[in-house]
Amino acid sequence: MSEKVVARLKRIEGQVRGLVRMLEEDRYCIEVLHQMQAVKSALSRAESELLKQHAAHCVEDAIATGNTTEQREKVAELIDLFDKLKR
Repeated sequence: MSEKVVARLKRIEGQVRGLVRMLEEDRYCIEVLHQMQAVKSALSRAESELLKQHAAHCVEDAIATGNTTEQREKVAELIDLFDKLKR
C-alpha cells in the first residue's frame, strides 16, 4: 500500500474526528457542511492517487507479463470501478 495514500487517509481520519467534535459542540451547520465537503474532496484525491498507482503498477505488470487472461481481468476491474463511479 502506498505511504502517500495512507498519509492522506490519516489526515482525512483527523478531519472526520474534527467533524464529530464540531457536531458535539453544536457548531453552525454551514461550517460543518463546508468541512464535510473538504473531507469528500480529500477522499476523492486519495482515490485518484490510488487509481494512478493501480494503473502504473498492477495494470502495467499485467501488460508486461503478456498474460492475456490477467490483462483482461485488470481491464474488467477498471471498467467495473468506472461503472460504480457513474452511479
